[in-house]
Amino acid sequence: MSVVFVPKKQRGKAQINQEVIQRLLDENDQLVRCITEYLQKGRATECVQYQQILHRNIVYLGTIADASPDTNAVNE
Repeated sequence: MSVVFVPKKQRGKAQINQEVIQRLLDENDQLVRCITEYLQKGRATECVQYQQILHRNIVYLGTIADASPDTNAVNE
């Protein structure tokens, strides 16, 4: 299970910072490499759990991005 996900009772108390985001990105990199390796070996069934974790991580990162103020926006 991903290191950034916490039990329900602790949700909302986690600090989201650049370190947490970088850990998620690093974990996603490892997941993609693992999935690719399994697929190349013809072991697609083993990929499912890693694909689910990768999906959850990507959705979580998207949620963080949507909730963050857009610091790159150009004033028109």
